[in-house]
Amino acid sequence: MDEEAGHINRFEGSASAHTVVQAGEVHGGVHFHQQPALAPTVVPHQLRGAVRHFVNRFHERARLGSLMASDHDEPHVVRVAVITGTAGVGKTSLALHWAHSIRTHFPGGELYANLRGHSAGSPASPQEILGNFLEDLGVPSARVPAERERRETMFRSLLADRRMLIVLDNAAHSTQVRPLLPATAACLVVVTSRDDLSGLVVQQGALRLELMTFPTTDAVALLRATTADYRTRDRRSELTELARLCAGLPLALRIAAERAAGRPALPLGELIDELRDESARWSILTADAEEGSDAMRSVFEWSYQALPGPAARLFRLLGLHPGNEFGLPAVANLAGSELQETRVLLDTLVRAHLLERRPAGRYEFHDLLRAYAAEQVRQEESEADRAEILGRCLAWYLHTAYAAQCAIAPFDRYDLDDRIPAPATQLHFDGYDAAFQWYRTESANLVTVVHVAADTEFPGIAWRLAVVLRAVYMHHNAFEDWVTTARIAVDAAARAGEQTGEAEALENLGKAAFQALRLDEAEECHRAALAVRRRIGDKRGTAVSINALGLLALRRRRLDEATRHFEDSAEIFRELGDRRWTALMRSNLAETLCELGRGTEAGEIVEQALADFRALGDHFGEGNALFLLSWARREAGDLEAACRAIGAALSIADDEDNHVWRGHWLAESAKVERARGNPEEALRLFRESAAVQRRLGDAAREAAALDGAGEACQVLGRFEEAAKLNRRAVATYRGLDARWQLANALEHLAGALGPPGEHEEARAVRQEALILLGPFSDPQAVSLAERVARSLGGDGP
Repeated sequence: MDEEAGHINRFEGSASAHTVVQAGEVHGGVHFHQQPALAPTVVPHQLRGAVRHFVNRFHERARLGSLMASDHDEPHVVRVAVITGTAGVGKTSLALHWAHSIRTHFPGGELYANLRGHSAGSPASPQEILGNFLEDLGVPSARVPAERERRETMFRSLLADRRMLIVLDNAAHSTQVRPLLPATAACLVVVTSRDDLSGLVVQQGALRLELMTFPTTDAVALLRATTADYRTRDRRSELTELARLCAGLPLALRIAAERAAGRPALPLGELIDELRDESARWSILTADAEEGSDAMRSVFEWSYQALPGPAARLFRLLGLHPGNEFGLPAVANLAGSELQETRVLLDTLVRAHLLERRPAGRYEFHDLLRAYAAEQVRQEESEADRAEILGRCLAWYLHTAYAAQCAIAPFDRYDLDDRIPAPATQLHFDGYDAAFQWYRTESANLVTVVHVAADTEFPGIAWRLAVVLRAVYMHHNAFEDWVTTARIAVDAAARAGEQTGEAEALENLGKAAFQALRLDEAEECHRAALAVRRRIGDKRGTAVSINALGLLALRRRRLDEATRHFEDSAEIFRELGDRRWTALMRSNLAETLCELGRGTEAGEIVEQALADFRALGDHFGEGNALFLLSWARREAGDLEAACRAIGAALSIADDEDNHVWRGHWLAESAKVERARGNPEEALRLFRESAAVQRRLGDAAREAAALDGAGEACQVLGRFEEAAKLNRRAVATYRGLDARWQLANALEHLAGALGPPGEHEEARAVRQEALILLGPFSDPQAVSLAERVARSLGGDGP
């Protein structure tokens, strides 16, 4: 068992991949209706607020309305509207205005996501958005599959019988959007993008609207509507000139209107002269700029210069923030000010349309405004001040993420050293839920923080944050972010010249690669980390790396090698007096002995580990030790003791409401019942385990449960049903690095098919199993190979 197993014993402690299937799906002749629905009925309402004083766009709204009037003659083709156009032209405003006008037609609710196609940092990945959508639809985070394809399957399953409206804002390209589309015309998807998204138009038949700048009449109407409460005497000719200076771009028009409304006593002509001066200056500076950009920037400058000094400084300092969206505590830390003072300044920026307010105390930049703020901070703040402010911001995220991981995964946390001082305003969390909500809200920013820290003068923050996030990532299946940040961390630690950091970063990447079943890469990383740790005399780190190599050997069924590694690691931890790590090594060694069929020895070792985990209050360690104790007692023939142990483990899973633990331990309970002569009960438990693993997305464990269900069916004489189940297991194992498990499943399939002399396929699968077993030399594998060879007689390979 790995120290990072914490909640989930499928990280560097077991072979794992991921799949998911819809509730009630039939596989291998067994119908899994015992499982609950994929998710409770949750009706999300996520649309952002529509803009005030929305004007015109009658033609565009009429074309969008044609999607509502369609006769659904293709019930499995989702309706998609694509709104494209230049930056600031009002794509999001139109999308939200129209979405609010039709939301009552979608009783299943509305989903909204900013795909960050043109924001700071990387665009949002489909995997990230799908994970968020699944949780928003009621799927517990532990049940969200890791693989994008499996998330797509679950998402489409949840929406199959619902009428939902989905708004995907600021898309980068068609391939980012396509995985987020449901598969039914009952749903409607609205996408905004600066790209023309021709792929969606060609392949999905999307309706595309290219949004143009406002004609003068509409631009003047918007200016009048937004200033009517403050200014009533402005002449149309002046409003026309103001509209011209704003190039008909709604974003620029709204900022200009707010500026005019804020100075109601000043003649509009004087405001126009100010803007005209800025416009002339920007025309000179941006001769090759994209159409409308010089007008936009002149409006930005005009509005920025009118801000009170403290608000203007906060605006430009926000150009240093790693992401487009942020919360009040992060901004207060960035500015070095109190929360209330910061809130007042943010409200000033919102009123000036330089920021947008978001729910839950969040704020967001338009990406053009963020770029402008970044320019201003480079021009007006010294390099030293910029470095100090950015460092303070990055350190805030590091230490707040540390606080979050302590609440989310206390036994698996990485403890920070004192090289990066903690800011005075860091957040603290009173429990798991608050910490996880913060992580989920800030997840995109956290990846961007790692990028920014690595690319600037703060590589030490980059690798530390990546390592801190490891425990959170592996507890929530965030493998894409995990691998991304882990790779950055390896280079960042080398740049920082911190050998301890290099080892930690290599270990982090090794764990991510292990979980992704890239075992050669994982081994390379762990061996490199071990070399660094031995070179610098890090005994604890050396033991950690040796354990990681032991887990790799266990995964590859090099059992003697795994045993040596676990014994060597355990010896070091005993010398260090680390009780929990010593117990972890005992558990890992016990698992290896169980694989070797040495149940009595395994039981003695795991009893010691169990006592330590109980004393430490480590519930997963305790439950996993009970699972291993059951396995050991079953191997030794003490079935009643095995039954008591696995029953206690399942009680822990139920008490913790942890489906990952329960799904894994149910399979052992099924094996105990099969050994006790209760094949019907064993089949029921294997079915339940397979159903749980399917929802969780763990393909390897689902295959093991299906294979076990097939064996139970054979005992019951239901051979056709057994063969279907065993085939499912074989098919899954073929897609994994699971040679040993595939060999076993093939032998079980052969048993369901019949003697090799009577069934040609039975002979073929036994021959394949015998070839697969060739490299294994442990007693269990040798015994299995001999049985297979005897079954084949003279027909072996």
